[in-house]
Amino acid sequence: MATISIAVLGLGRLGASTALALKRYSQQKDAQHIFDITCADLRAGVRDDAQKLGLPGKLERDVFKAAAGRDILVLALPYADGEAAYRGLADVLRPGAVVLDMSPLKQPPLAWAQKHLPPQTHLVGITPILNPKYLFDGLEDTAHAQADLFDKGTMLLMPGVTCVPEAVELAADFATVLGAKPHFLDPAEHDSLAALTEGLPALLGVALFAIAARSRGWPDAQRLTNPAFGRLTRPLYDTHPDDLRDDWLDNRANLLIQLDALLETLRALRGVLAANDRPAVEALLSEAADAYSAWINRRVNGRWEDDLNAPQPPPGGTMLNTLMGGFLARRLTGRKDDDSR
Repeated sequence: MATISIAVLGLGRLGASTALALKRYSQQKDAQHIFDITCADLRAGVRDDAQKLGLPGKLERDVFKAAAGRDILVLALPYADGEAAYRGLADVLRPGAVVLDMSPLKQPPLAWAQKHLPPQTHLVGITPILNPKYLFDGLEDTAHAQADLFDKGTMLLMPGVTCVPEAVELAADFATVLGAKPHFLDPAEHDSLAALTEGLPALLGVALFAIAARSRGWPDAQRLTNPAFGRLTRPLYDTHPDDLRDDWLDNRANLLIQLDALLETLRALRGVLAANDRPAVEALLSEAADAYSAWINRRVNGRWEDDLNAPQPPPGGTMLNTLMGGFLARRLTGRKDDDSR
């Protein structure tokens, strides 16, 4: 049984949940792998919350110290810190290390990796599609990390163009260890879709709060705030403004397309409301409700129309075989290609 060293850098909900899921796996009687885990986050308050969760292994402040010499790095850092992290990691990564990046966008990290990381390292962008159990909670902070956050979900995998097949297989196996089903996606397509499903909702929440806070009625209206308002505006609580700024600007072409479509829909909706057009309002709501019902059933059950045509993970063995055999294993163990031992 091989020992696999892992650093989880960034302990928001995704990073902390990753560590908890690895701990859960290690506690299974039939666990096939031993994980040597180090977790790290620069933010003192986040580390305090993470400490209360009972994360496995060591808890560090210095993310680069935690990353040094590790086989696998899980990057769940604030997005605005991403490129600086790649610059620093270049000096501490061991040859053959596999970097699994959970950044909300995938094309920028691929560019950062190409610019800063040595060619002997391998990047796979990963985006977890969470357990439907947590679909509506809207919570992104460390305190709400869960070992089952990825169960019954999907892990979207987007390898770098120079990523070796063994590293891709490892990422797919890693997703399975966390409880998710691996699914491959093009990075450009991911960022286009993320503008609709992540960027635009956050932008709406910020815009709503900006309108509310500037309104003359806000001193009284703020007393009337309930979950509907809190859920929509929560990105301002969970996400640093610098991260929102960089996410929007780095994906602005895709975000503008979605924003234009939203503005067009809002103008049309305003028109039917202003005209008191009851049939038009009912038709819009009925169409949206039917489509929503179809989506939520697929999402909760994890059954999608394109399942049969979806790209499948490349053939390969377990994570143990991936790590301990072939090119990547030689890199991880420091052996040379001509080493006969």
